[in-house]
Amino acid sequence: MRTYRHVRVLGAPLGVALVLTLGLSGCGRVTESGSAPRLDGPLGSWGVESLTTGGRTLHAPDVARVDIGQERATGNYGCNGFTAQVTLHGDAALSVTRGVNTDMACEHTDFENAFAKLFQGRLAVDRGPDRLTLKTTDGSTIAMSSKPPVPDAPLTATEWTVDSLLSGGTAASVPAEAAGRARFTLAADGTASGALGCNRFSAPATVDGSSVTFGPLTATRMACEGPAGEVERTLTGLFGSGPLTWRVQGRQLTLTAPDGTGLTAGAASAAE
Repeated sequence: MRTYRHVRVLGAPLGVALVLTLGLSGCGRVTESGSAPRLDGPLGSWGVESLTTGGRTLHAPDVARVDIGQERATGNYGCNGFTAQVTLHGDAALSVTRGVNTDMACEHTDFENAFAKLFQGRLAVDRGPDRLTLKTTDGSTIAMSSKPPVPDAPLTATEWTVDSLLSGGTAASVPAEAAGRARFTLAADGTASGALGCNRFSAPATVDGSSVTFGPLTATRMACEGPAGEVERTLTGLFGSGPLTWRVQGRQLTLTAPDGTGLTAGAASAAE
């Protein structure tokens, strides 16, 4: 049974002395000056907000984040996942040694490359109650907050808007003239419908684990020229090429064919 040592506080009633005694014996790291408990440096789960490097600021995709533990960090550069080894130098700094990462073609290539370059080596730590800034030796910064992870949108019952096309290991944004015009929804009843960039379409669609297969497309017959027509022809070929591997991270869907062609699409809204 725990025994409390009574502390006599001069000039204070016995009840007040007992309260002070119990307060001093409580849990938590309280400084001698009575300030709030000390924060645990960079440890925790952090959503990346922006990078500042080379005189410019890059804003992060929603899924970019880092989970920092005592010896290991895992996270997402914005599309590709990664792991790294971590060495803590008290609460003021940490050293990061890059480990392995996935190597998918992604829309946010500039941000991913910059994040991967900055999140390594020795980094100074500036920690607040719900914010973390990591600073490199050249003054570049990674700004983060303790926002919760963005939940993955459901594959079905979500309207997906195509934002980039994948080919040969690279991602090219949909031309501005065709932006927002190619979108589709996979329904729970095994059908797909939407627009290819110009014409509307419908097709059977079968989801089997991590793959989705589109059946023959039925589409309207408007003549489509320019960038919208090029996007439409690319998507028609992709949807008709056989099983596609799908992956959803946050609000982004990636569909990839065995030959490396594919698309990325953002979750626009829940389908009615």
